[in-house]
Amino acid sequence: MIIRSEQEMLDFGKSYAEKLQAPAVIELVGDVGAGKTTFVRGLAQGIGIKEPLSSPSFTISRFYQGEKYTLTHYDFYRLEDPGLMAEDLAESIADENNITIIEWGQSIADILPLDHKIIDIKYIDENTRELIEK
Repeated sequence: MIIRSEQEMLDFGKSYAEKLQAPAVIELVGDVGAGKTTFVRGLAQGIGIKEPLSSPSFTISRFYQGEKYTLTHYDFYRLEDPGLMAEDLAESIADENNITIIEWGQSIADILPLDHKIIDIKYIDENTRELIEK
């Protein structure tokens, strides 16, 4: 799928949320600036989260309560060894009412459920991205 603007990425996130049922684990793959957090913002809007969503790059995780589900958003970019965050992630994954989103998940790959969803976001140019769902 080709996304041609930030608004299209937000809209894709919203529409993706419509078909999601908790519990769900989604791993987002893509370079810095690919649009991962923009996708999550759209998804959050789609599950009824009203508060502004920001990247968890420095806090590692952020938790949001939506109308339908909760959302836990992780960013393991700066984490070589997940340590205690692995326990937090395991609790998030086990929560039957939670959507778990993971960015930069290489360090915790062995913790993720085998059936987790993967969305690979490839940077094409300043406005264009290619999304590949796996």
